[in-house]
Amino acid sequence: QVQLVESGGGLVQAGESLRLSCASSITIVSFNAVAWYRQAPGKQRELVAARTTNGSTNYADSVKGRFTISGDNAKNTVYLHMNSLKPEDTAVYYCNAIWVWRDYWGQGTQVTVSS
Repeated sequence: QVQLVESGGGLVQAGESLRLSCASSITIVSFNAVAWYRQAPGKQRELVAARTTNGSTNYADSVKGRFTISGDNAKNTVYLHMNSLKPEDTAVYYCNAIWVWRDYWGQGTQVTVSS
């Protein structure tokens, strides 16, 4: 069983930065892929950033050049580095991992960006 715990959310002003963390109960090296999703009020959950085991990454057009997904194998933690935050980035951010081709989700962390 995989447990994912997000942290690092909060209230920031536009233009500021945040780093979200996703701590895994198992080694992240074993994941087929890891990703960050977000869901804003009244909207569907959307993919923000993803990373596969071979190191390839994929980003939503709205965050390209501002967000970076990375991992620390020693800490079993996946990060989402968010720079130049905008009010439209306000959402609950969820960590997702695919392990043995099953989906696992964290509980989410709120990010609020004020203008």
